[in-house]
Formats: sequence, C-alpha cells, structure tokens
Amino acid sequence: MALKLADMRTEVHNDWCPGCGDFGILSAVQMALADMGLNREDSVVVSGIGCSAKLVHYTNVTGIHTLHGRPLPFATGVKLANPHLNVVVVGGDGDGLGIGAGHFVNGGRRNVDMLYIIHDNGVYGLTKGQASPTLKLGEQTKSLVYPNITSSINPLVLAMACGYTFVARGYSFNVQHLKKLIREGIEHNGSAFIDVLQPCPTYNDINSKEWYNGEDRAEENSGKALPRVYSIEADGYDGHVDTAKGRDSEKVMLEAMRRAVEWGDRIPIGVFYSNDEIPTYEERMHHRVPEYMDVPPAKQRISDNRKKPIADITPFMDELGV
Repeated sequence: MALKLADMRTEVHNDWCPGCGDFGILSAVQMALADMGLNREDSVVVSGIGCSAKLVHYTNVTGIHTLHGRPLPFATGVKLANPHLNVVVVGGDGDGLGIGAGHFVNGGRRNVDMLYIIHDNGVYGLTKGQASPTLKLGEQTKSLVYPNITSSINPLVLAMACGYTFVARGYSFNVQHLKKLIREGIEHNGSAFIDVLQPCPTYNDINSKEWYNGEDRAEENSGKALPRVYSIEADGYDGHVDTAKGRDSEKVMLEAMRRAVEWGDRIPIGVFYSNDEIPTYEERMHHRVPEYMDVPPAKQRISDNRKKPIADITPFMDELGV
C-alpha cells in the first residue's frame, strides 16, 4: 500500500525554534521515505545528540537516538547486522565533524550502503551557539564573545577525500530539491553523504535564511533578491562517474572539489560526486562470507524455543587457533 506523508509523521511535540532549518530537513526526509514507498519496518533512522538528533522522534520509522558523535558506528552495526534495512543517519555539524570526525572519516573508507545527513548551521545550537567545525575563521555570530579563532572544515571535500561514493549538498528551505537528493542518496549503492545548509535563527545571525536568499544584496533597480544558493545541475554540471564514457573517478572528483570550495556570492547545491563502480562493504563481506546476505547476523537463530543458546563457535575458535 502506498504511503502518505502523514504516515511518516508522529504525534511527538516538536520543540525546535520557529524558523529553524531543521523543519525543512524533517519534511524532506519524511517526503522521500513516503515517496519511495518503503515499509516503515524496513527503515531505520539513527541520530546522535543535538537539535538535529530529535528528528528520530518526529519520523514514524524505527529510530535510535544514540550518543554525541556516535551515530555512524551505531548505524554501521545496524546495517551490517541486517543489510536489507534502509538506514539513514542524521546529526549536526558539531556532532558529525567535531567529536564524531573520526567516525566520519572511517565511515567513508568502509563504503557501507547507508545515507548520512548533516544539519550544517555553523553553531552548536543545543548548547547555546558555540562555533562548530563549519563556522568560518574570523566570523563572529551573536553568541560568540570574540570572532571564531579556528579554521573551518569543508564537509564535501572531506567526504570525497575519505571515500564516500555519493556526496551532495542541499538547502533546508529548498525542500523539494532536498527531498530529491535524499531519495537519490538512499537509492545509491554505497556510502552517501548530504551536507544540508540549515540556518539557525537563534544563534547564527550571519548565515541566515535572508543571507542565503540574497536579500542583503537586492538589485538596486528592481529590489529583487539575488539568491546565493544555486543548483549545479541546472548550471550544467554532472557529478556522476562513468568510466566507460571517460568520466573516471579522479577526473570527476577533482572538478567536484573545485566546485565544493565555492562560497560567498554563489553557493552550489546538488550532487557533486556519485560513483556506483566501487563495491560496498556488504558486497565485500558477501565475497568473503558467501551466506552473509542470505543469513546475516540479525536473522540467525542464537537460541532454541527454551531460550537455550544454540550457537556453536567452536569452528571459529579453532580457525583462530584459540
């Protein structure tokens, strides 16, 4: 039976600040899952800690609210235990690129088939607006006593360097475009990452909705705003690797990185890099353990009807020489 958007919503009270970009991301996630017709029982959303992490409570699928910076290893365990699940990871820029940076790097190396969405607003919104890893050096939001003293991370460049095979950027107030990116990220066979530009109306008074929409630099004659955010696909860019057509990974990635550093008057959103030619971690596991996809760990019996353990690990221990 086809799912409706209402099927993906819960009755949990939403306490995000009015005007927060998280609302757009939540809607895009719910719309993508509903449009794809995925069974709620087969979809899992995993989050860390922060404003963004509450998304699991507002999305009507299995949700796991984990530790600060740790949603990726939790999600990796979920996916490898049952590779038939659709796993979506959500977290903030501080959660994913600060305390969770090590997991972010190794998540790309493994190429596990799941989607990671980072809510990128440049601040730690839940803990009163400290500078996050994506706030530019020298910028001073209203919550900072002094300008930011630390250089920023470019999430897209880092993701490509780490090995993510799908790298995109969305904008939380362009919900239809973001929904499309999320659906493509879920359908991608490999580790997918989407950095979502998300204004924080409470603590980041620099990268605001008005700033992204270009209302601060309207045309003098018409008064029409000049949006900073633009679609790279509409600009003629194609970030998909196709070796047969001469679009090899290195060539596409170099162009993607060049575009990923563009910031200021023009900020590109869309798919920067997509490579379906690299085997996933699950495929490598299947090659090593042929029965892995048919009887993954989550579907194996570990006890009988009386709850007595039936697993025999003797052959495994013998193989290890224990």
